[in-house]
Amino acid sequence: MHRNPVDLLRQSSEGRVERLVPLRYGRMAVSPFTFYRGSAILQAHDLSMTPHTPLTLPICGDAHLLNFGGFATPERQLIFDLNDFDEVSTAPFEWDLKRLVASFVVAARHMRFSSGAAYDLVMTAANQYRDRMAQYAGCGALELWYERITFDRMVDMAVNAENRRLIRRGMEKAATRTHESMLDKLCEREGDRYVMRDMAPSLFHVHGSGTLFDAEDDWFRIGDWRKLMHETYEGYLKTLNEDRRELLEQFVPHDLAFKVVGVGSVGTRCLVLLTVDPHGKPLFLQIKEARRSVIAQHFKAGPRKSEPKHEGERVVLGQRMLQAASDIFLGWSTGPAGRHFYFRQLRDMKLTPSVDLFDVDQLNGYARLCGWALARAHAKAGGKAIEISAYIGRSDQFAEALAGYAAAYADQVERDYDVFMKACRSGELEARTDEDMSADFRI
Repeated sequence: MHRNPVDLLRQSSEGRVERLVPLRYGRMAVSPFTFYRGSAILQAHDLSMTPHTPLTLPICGDAHLLNFGGFATPERQLIFDLNDFDEVSTAPFEWDLKRLVASFVVAARHMRFSSGAAYDLVMTAANQYRDRMAQYAGCGALELWYERITFDRMVDMAVNAENRRLIRRGMEKAATRTHESMLDKLCEREGDRYVMRDMAPSLFHVHGSGTLFDAEDDWFRIGDWRKLMHETYEGYLKTLNEDRRELLEQFVPHDLAFKVVGVGSVGTRCLVLLTVDPHGKPLFLQIKEARRSVIAQHFKAGPRKSEPKHEGERVVLGQRMLQAASDIFLGWSTGPAGRHFYFRQLRDMKLTPSVDLFDVDQLNGYARLCGWALARAHAKAGGKAIEISAYIGRSDQFAEALAGYAAAYADQVERDYDVFMKACRSGELEARTDEDMSADFRI
């Protein structure tokens, strides 16, 4: 592949909070898998240089295996689905599949699984996608809209008792991941309001002593979090339905803090707004910067009637199209300096699988779930289940092709990781760990 990964990573770091870029690189440096998670721009660039099908539709854009998980629907039903849409855009359906299957091979190698096990993971995910897409090709539009992968269905379809136990344990864990549990974990009482504790570099106040903003940053110069957020929040409310606005009027803002999230998002502007109702019950809203999708940068889908101009709106509309059920507080707004943002609940029974603790059989079961969830999302969002199913066919040929791609691309990821690590060691890129940065704030 004739391109310098360091140049593309620098490009994707432009516009981020400058002092957090080394943390982004530090998190990517942990392993080839964390590097893969944080470098969606590389694969988008590489996919744009290869042949593709004409079957385009709204895709996730970053469908690696950790961008799936559990969360509660508005009806409080726990479902499994895609959960990250920062890169959502219109592109060939197979780009999501290639991102997914390559992630399984990179992860399998990191976990010291055999090449045969990695191959089986790809075949499982790809064939589950094939089989589910064939099923969805026979469904009406409303059937697809109402289709959900509930945890109860997952238990019923688990291939063995251990996987059923794992799913049930996840359900129990999700039930504890509430706004109230987060209040106890993150906040303390100061007079008549709650405030979040500074835990730099992962959580800090923009205008506090632990800030990672430079004095010349336009956000820091605003001087007060209420001024920073007022117009942005008012703009967000205008994107909600009336009943949601009425609901949010019952909550009073108590505090605002900057939260560093994930790997690829480190350095983008992400805030947590703590609001509290008259009974002292909290609601945490995440306010996340929406930048131009790496997919949109590398695939020209042509004009579409509904293509949003606002990046936050793009994320919200894409999420609503691809997910089986979405957060009732999804919305978007424009912040200081014209940056685009989207809003969502911060936790609300969200569950991320601990795949690094999975054995081969458990990871294989997880690959099956990811293939199913991706097929459901594409069938719902694209309305092209018949065409995709016809293209894939009923044999293993499509899955075999993806297995070959995934192994070859995992090799590319490892080469890119080596180049990246050399750049970090030489000082060409500065990389810092969370522990290293948190030491700066210890007294």
